[in-house]
Amino acid sequence: MIRSGLILAGGNYAWQTGKPLKPDMDDGILTAYEISQMNLANTELVVLSACETGLGDIEGNEGVYGLQRAFKIAGAKYLVMSLWQVPDQETSVFMTTFYKHWLEGKTTIPDAFRTTQEMRERFINPYQWAGFVLVE
Repeated sequence: MIRSGLILAGGNYAWQTGKPLKPDMDDGILTAYEISQMNLANTELVVLSACETGLGDIEGNEGVYGLQRAFKIAGAKYLVMSLWQVPDQETSVFMTTFYKHWLEGKTTIPDAFRTTQEMRERFINPYQWAGFVLVE
């Protein structure tokens, strides 16, 4: 869980130098292990729309370790992640449509996700939109 994570503000500098951008600042590197130690019990949805955020390392019979497992251990109810490199334009359309269905349409997260998958009518090639998965 140390090999998966998110790079936040200042993370590139810390990654290259081994120290934070400023002495009183966090390093900007949030590992899956650190995420797993958070209390996200009241978090209904985590969206990781960057490429391949649903992937991780398989450890024997323990399953997949990575961001997905970290957020579930921390208590997040739903996760939206990508399994491959989805193009930027289609990702933008997918996420905008998903949020409209969920927030403006006042539907459940699973219903909003299923409705958003109607993109198959707009983008024929599944590579462009089908990389997103919803995990409960």
